[in-house]
Amino acid sequence: MNAFAPDSLVLNRRLPLWYQVSQSLRASILGRRPDAPLRLPTEEDLAAHYGVSVLTMRQALKELEAEGLISRHRRRGTFIEPTALRGAPVRLLGSVDAVVAQQSGGRTTVLAHGPAPLPPEAAEHFPDLTEAVRFRRLRHDESGEPSNWAENHVRPELAARIDPADLERWPMTKILRDVLGVRISRITDTLEAGLADPGTARLLRVPLLSPILHCTGVTYDETGRAVDVVRIHYRGDRFSFTVTMEAP
Repeated sequence: MNAFAPDSLVLNRRLPLWYQVSQSLRASILGRRPDAPLRLPTEEDLAAHYGVSVLTMRQALKELEAEGLISRHRRRGTFIEPTALRGAPVRLLGSVDAVVAQQSGGRTTVLAHGPAPLPPEAAEHFPDLTEAVRFRRLRHDESGEPSNWAENHVRPELAARIDPADLERWPMTKILRDVLGVRISRITDTLEAGLADPGTARLLRVPLLSPILHCTGVTYDETGRAVDVVRIHYRGDRFSFTVTMEAP
């Protein structure tokens, strides 16, 4: 059986190699011709193709397997899933410091905090909990206009050590990392457009059904356990999201 031929890649040494390889191979898979072979070359051949180690290649393939784009079978090889969606979500790599910078600025008011049941978007990340500690905050921009409001659900043992006054000075990510000493391994953000419900319209001082950008962020510690799930609601007329892609 012929093997699928991935595109070539010029590596950028300022980004993790496994990430660049996974994204390049991902693009090749999603952009393949309908009659292209489904079997991928071996790990060794792929590593040689991209000019990386087998361990780096293995990590890249693990990422694609987690997305459901490929399946790996012992002794048989690695295969592209025929049902792999061309519209699968794109995963972009950034730093925790970039998240802290994005969350900073303006004036923040803590609206409420205390134990609360987990909503569906948070419950899936806390399978061992039925409730967490909820922090609700409203942020104003430099002009004094409300720009977004956020609702964090934090593990109780961590939330017990959070001073709400700190949340009026610093982002939750900074408090978890720099005040509580949580070793953050990654943060996953999902953005989606929506319309303002009555509560959001009131807090952000916009008409009902105004455009809102919703961001769901999940913060994981070094063990892979979710420690914070936040839902941030941004005013569509006061927030933009820019991603810069650096070429090698």
